[in-house]
Amino acid sequence: MAQHNEFGKWGEEMAAQYLLNKGYAIRHRDWKVGRRDLDIVAVTPDGKTLAFVEVKTRKNISFAAPEAAVDWRKIRSLTMAASSYVSRYGLDLELRFDIITVVGEGMNTHINHIEGAFLPPRF
Repeated sequence: MAQHNEFGKWGEEMAAQYLLNKGYAIRHRDWKVGRRDLDIVAVTPDGKTLAFVEVKTRKNISFAAPEAAVDWRKIRSLTMAASSYVSRYGLDLELRFDIITVVGEGMNTHINHIEGAFLPPRF
């Protein structure tokens, strides 16, 4: 696996641990449908909301904020994958799209959880 892929997987692990520590129940990680994927699918601590969490990992923010990488194409892809997920599992929960950014390495890592980062587009 390429080094940047390993770093991304490390970031997803950090994000998953963060969510678990906050009381979320993780249903799936790296869930795929065709070429689309969902990094983390989790139920909020109150059990009322299903959060589709996109994780962006960066060593630093000198180029741009990690959440800026979630553009309209990515939002469209995430929305389509989320729709497939809900259909497949027949879930009846509130839906939310979050972004978790993981910036840094080792002890100098900062995690930012943006709840309700975007609303899905209409097709």
